[in-house]
Amino acid sequence: MDKEIKEGLVSIVGEGNYTDHLIDMVSYSYDASEHRARPACGVWVKKPEQVSEILRLATRKLVPVIPRGAGTGLSGMAVPLRGGIVLDLSHMNRILDVRIEDRLAIVQPGVIYDDLQRALKPHGFFFPPDPASGKVCTLGGNVSTNAGGMKGAKYGTTRDYVLALQIVLPDGRMMRTGSKAMKSVSGYDLTRLFVGSEGTLGIVTEITLKINPEPTAHSTAMATFDSLEDAGKTVIEIMHSGIIPSVLEILGRHTLQAINQNTELNLPEVDAMLLAETDGYTQTETDYQMQKVLEVFRKNKPKEVAQAASEQEAADLWKARKSAYAVLARIKTHFVIEDVTVPMGKIVDLLKGIEAIAEKHSLMIATYGHAGDGNLHPQILYDGDDGHEAEKVEEASAELFQLAIDLGGTLTGEHGIGLSKAPFMTLEHDPVAMEMMRSIKRVFDPNNILNPGKMALEG
Repeated sequence: MDKEIKEGLVSIVGEGNYTDHLIDMVSYSYDASEHRARPACGVWVKKPEQVSEILRLATRKLVPVIPRGAGTGLSGMAVPLRGGIVLDLSHMNRILDVRIEDRLAIVQPGVIYDDLQRALKPHGFFFPPDPASGKVCTLGGNVSTNAGGMKGAKYGTTRDYVLALQIVLPDGRMMRTGSKAMKSVSGYDLTRLFVGSEGTLGIVTEITLKINPEPTAHSTAMATFDSLEDAGKTVIEIMHSGIIPSVLEILGRHTLQAINQNTELNLPEVDAMLLAETDGYTQTETDYQMQKVLEVFRKNKPKEVAQAASEQEAADLWKARKSAYAVLARIKTHFVIEDVTVPMGKIVDLLKGIEAIAEKHSLMIATYGHAGDGNLHPQILYDGDDGHEAEKVEEASAELFQLAIDLGGTLTGEHGIGLSKAPFMTLEHDPVAMEMMRSIKRVFDPNNILNPGKMALEG
């Protein structure tokens, strides 16, 4: 790192909050994706004013700045592709205020998702998006990626709960967007522009979130199917049945086999398993919804239907779903996990298409995901030391993206674009849309110092 820049950073954050040690640079060179690139240095910040000063320095010196939370992203968003400064926001981790009467919480970006849930629980409230990495991911990262999760079908994604933001722009100016009121139509919706912007427009230093009363009753059930088509039709019918389950998940055959190989759950190895949860504020309400789900299960040729009779039985079922990512990661040396998403009516076509791509390339693609909103996670498992197999994975990924777009869907439902999907942005967005996005990037970040190389914004 340039001596003047290093001295400037140390003067802003203190010597103990600056690092250019190799071990830290290696740690900052990756996230949960396959991408790798080392930064020149890293800094830990504790207040917005430090972020502002760092960005002013970076703008003067034209050095890249890459905001980072917990590094759990799956698309390379926190990878410092062009070196520069990793701005670690994990020490900005205070819950600033919880206002139950206003149904909101004000937090710093380094707050862990589960820590907010624990703070809200005594009040009988919760923050509905439910990312799989909730035990470790930060709320700043959730905002950056518009994170979703298993409860997306009923409760939506992070974007639906962000009321206001404090943002530091690349030139160091601070800006507030949105309102602490439940609704506002005052001016352009800058808040939504920043949610999902992957740290390319500004750095979020404060987040105001809408919170919900927590349901007090839950019911869980599962059904297994020997046909992917029957499972897909079941999903569509449930989502058109007049009720919306809080969770509706799918696990494919390869996923079930992998779970059985690595756990003692002894799941049925069928083409698909559906897991459903309903929730509400009375058991009567919740059971009524679940009976609707069970009716649809039973009319679509299931091999087995079962309803959890206790909290432990329900926990065992959800353990299977929540273990999918981890157990699949053990099967081969490398994997790529996607999150293609299609309209609900196309879920059967997506499931069939994934199977066809796996067969064409002789690859193991284990599918699971959020069937209730059309967001599936095909996880491609392969031997990374086999160059030919790695090439097949690239081809299969490209075909998965094309399949999703052809079905009227999107490249990503919740993982974001980052580096992984940047080459495919033009599949989904026409030239005019791409130019508008690039123009917005230039307005906010004319020197391209914030998280450069992401989202295909430099074409």
